[in-house]
This record gives sequence, C-alpha cells and structure tokens, in this order.
Amino acid sequence: MPASILKSSINRDSKDFHKNSRHIVERLTEMKNQEELICQGGGVKAIESQHKKGRLTARERIAKLIDLNTHFFELSLFAAFEMYEEWGGAPSAGTVTGLARICGRLFMLIANDATVKAGAFFPMTAKKVIRAQNIAIENKLPTIYLVDSAGIFLPLQEDVFPDTDDFGRVFRNNAVMSALGIPQLTAIMGMCVAGGAYLPVMCDHILMTEGSGLFLAGPALVQAAIGQKTSAEELGGAKMHSQISGTVDFREPNDESCLARIRALVDKMGAPDPPVFNHTASREPLFPADEIYGIFSSNAAKQYDMHDIIARIVDGSEFEEYRAEYGKTLLCGYARIGGWAAGIVANQKKHVQTIAPGSDQKRIEFGGVIYTESAEKAARFILDCNQNRIPLIFLHDVNGFMVGKDAEWSGIIRAGAKMVNAVSNSVVPKISVICGGSFGAGHYAMCGKAYDPRFIFAWPTARYAVMSGDAAASTLGEIKLKQLEREGKKVDEKVKKELVESVRATYEQQSDPRYAAARLWVDAIIDPAQTRDALIWSLEAAALNSDVKEFKTGVLQT
Repeated sequence: MPASILKSSINRDSKDFHKNSRHIVERLTEMKNQEELICQGGGVKAIESQHKKGRLTARERIAKLIDLNTHFFELSLFAAFEMYEEWGGAPSAGTVTGLARICGRLFMLIANDATVKAGAFFPMTAKKVIRAQNIAIENKLPTIYLVDSAGIFLPLQEDVFPDTDDFGRVFRNNAVMSALGIPQLTAIMGMCVAGGAYLPVMCDHILMTEGSGLFLAGPALVQAAIGQKTSAEELGGAKMHSQISGTVDFREPNDESCLARIRALVDKMGAPDPPVFNHTASREPLFPADEIYGIFSSNAAKQYDMHDIIARIVDGSEFEEYRAEYGKTLLCGYARIGGWAAGIVANQKKHVQTIAPGSDQKRIEFGGVIYTESAEKAARFILDCNQNRIPLIFLHDVNGFMVGKDAEWSGIIRAGAKMVNAVSNSVVPKISVICGGSFGAGHYAMCGKAYDPRFIFAWPTARYAVMSGDAAASTLGEIKLKQLEREGKKVDEKVKKELVESVRATYEQQSDPRYAAARLWVDAIIDPAQTRDALIWSLEAAALNSDVKEFKTGVLQT
C-alpha cells in the first residue's frame, strides 16, 4: 500500500467515540431544528398570503429552477439570527442565497423572501446580498436574482442606505460584474421599487411576471410628489415595461413560466473558460464520513489525530504529507477533493514529542498550538501551492501561537509574520473550515475572514474569538474585580464567582458559530460529515475563475 494512503484504526466502541458523537449529534439536532424554523420565513400566514397572490415563495422558486435531483447548497442561512427582534426578526435576513446547478451549470442564486417584511432590506440583508455577489465576483459565478422586495426597511434606513457595504453597493456590484463578463439574469416576480429598481435593470437579461411592479416611486408617492394619479399596473406593470418603456426583455404570465424561461436562456449560454486547476475523476474516501463525529473532540483538553479527519475528506484517503517530521503541530500536504488538487493546512490536535532546536533535548509540543517550526513550514508550503496553482484548504482547531521565553527566543513572531504574509498575498483560491477553536492570531494565520477566503465554513462545534471562554472569563473577570476594588467596593467569593460566570456566558454566546453566521463572519454552518461536499462545491466554484494573478509577497521575514 502506498505511503500516501492514510491509515486509520478508530475504535467505534470506545467511550470517547460515543461521547464525541453524542455531543456533535446533539449540536446538529439543535441547529437543524432552528434551520427548519428559519426556512419558514415569515411563517404560515405569510406563505399563504404569497400563494393567494399567485406567487411562489423564494424557496419554492429555487426548487423549481434548479436541475432535477440536484441539491441547493445554501449560504448564510443563519444571517440575522436572533437580530432585529424588536421588529419581529428577519429570518435569514429576508433573502435566500446559495449555489445550484441549472442546465448543468453552476450558478449563484439570490432570491428575496417576500414572506419576511415583504422582502424589505434590513442592514444584514444588504450585507448578505453583497457577500453573495462578492463570492460571484471572486469565482466568476454567473448569477440569477429572483426579485420580490418592497425596498429598504425604512425604520433602519440609516444602517442600510449610505455606507460602502450597504444597499448602494449591490448596484455597484451589478455594474462591476457586468464589466467582468459575469452573466447576470434577473426575474422580477413581485414588487421592485425605489432604488431597488436599479438592480434588475443593470443585469444582462430582465424577466417580469404579470402582476409585478417595477417603479422608482409607487402610486401613492407619485401622487404625493407631483399630484399625478395612476394605477400600479399603468405606472410600472409588466405590460407597460414590455410594450412601452422597453425595460424588460421577457414578459411572463406567472412564476412557473418565468422560471422555465430562465432555464431556456441558461441553456443557450456560452461555455465558461476551462479551469487552470488540476482535476481528475473523483474517488470516495476509504472511511465513512460520519466517523468524524466520534473522532473529533470539542473538549480543548482532549487530543485527536487530524490525520483521521483528513482521511474521511480526501479522495481515496490519499494525503502526500509535506515535511511530515518537522513542525508537527501543523499538518501540510497535497490531496484531491472531488478530483480537484488541493493543498491542506490543518492544525494537529495531538501533542507531539520533538527535539528542541539547537539542542538534543526532547520536548512536548501541544496540539492546536502553532510553534515557530510549524509556522515556517506552513509559510513555505503556501508559497509552493501558489507557485504550482494549487488551491488551499485550511482546517482550523487552533489555540494560537506558542508564547513564553523559549518561543520568543526562537523567533515565533517572525515565523508567524512569515505565515501571515504568505496567507495574505496568496493568489490561489483559499477555503477555510473552522472545526473547533480558532483563537487569536492563530485564526488570522489559518486564513480567517479578514484574509479573503473564497468560502469560510464552520462546524457546529466551532468557537472563534480572541481567546477561549475560560481564558476570557479569567482575564476580564480579574480586570473588573480590580476596578471594583479601586472604587472601594468589597467583593466576596460569591460575587467574584458570579462576575466570572457572567463574563464567561457572554463570551461563550459571542463565540458560538450561530453568532458568527448571523453576522456573515462565516458563510455556512455545515454538518462535519458533509465537509467534503461543501469543499467540492467550493472548489468547483473557484475553478470557474481561471485568472490567477502573479504571486508576490513583498518583504518576507526570513
């Protein structure tokens, strides 16, 4: 058997395996139940109201649009989770985004959910649409908009209207995408008013269904502004825009006809440029994906071997490990995922025994910690992947960089800066998966959100913040106690404990992946057993952009 095939001898009957599995399944079940509620949008009555108008819901439209027996890979489902509760909430930020196949071709889909406040744009709605557009721009993904929106949610207009990542950026992106040659199709399948009317008109193809409205100002506002009385149909109906203004390309009687027309148009589109990344036939891993549940431990004090996780993600469980005997707390290596060549950088959670540099002394390196040698190895590996046009996958379970005198003397800051530089200037696609902890500068070095990953996913077990909840509770609790003491207040053990627990609870909530997903810090919370599928979707999308810039690092620490 070739050395590149990973071996794995997991004991499925062990107590730790069952405990780990139970924990992940409980977390998954909780989140799946929440997802089901989110997918109901504005609720049963709002869905019935949409149907009475002769219109489908956003998710029903998507289901009819995509190819039969294919999957809609939804992004940002938890957007705005537990936000805007004073306004009744905005499930999934009132819009649905994700990747799908139409006539065999990969598309980004963006659909307003009219069951949520008539599809109005909350602050997170604009940011969610912009994130979807940015993914489309980075990957040259053709995009379809299914428009059914009342425009900006006026009570929050100051947070939707003016800034660079607000409503106006959507139309700017329409223009940029068109200039880049990224196909955009829009179907107006309900209301499309005020500034939002520019979105469809800035796309390549415009479709509109009967009963829909497209106007800069509705009848009531027109009458108030200029005293002109007119009906919605006469002002901006599908017939008017088809016969008189010439704004729409296709007038359709209903949703079903409109969706069929979109598919017919997609069917005639030219082929995308051939990919520059290496691809062969896909092969399944040798081990079941659901064993990840039992292997992975979210307990920071527990160890597991990241090789066992990789073996259940990559094709044929084959992994060409780079410098396997050096810098062992970071695993680097080459593999295929869904046939696509990829470089993997992953935190190793097993403690490893090694020799201290410059001596013959043995030492233990803690799993999940980035040491000087592992940072230097990763930086060199990332440079190599850029040189050879190999997309990068980052698997996070990192406590941060090593601290202390030995680490500082070894040049940990210099090595860390080298790794961060390599990640920052990387020109090949980068995809991040936050499996467990992703704390401090370790999050940055492993290609956190600020380092432009094409996609960033989180497992339900993910935790990401400046430091762990326990460390934060201890640090912040001590600061608050000293502040109270300076104010002359006496603090007994009970108050001290309550203070620390309060800090820990707040910190734990803010490091929860749902908190991150609500704010679009991650693109999706994924089932660990479906990590391979998510990575295949991402690599297929990334392959559509064949433009790989010249790789430069500037001044690189050596």
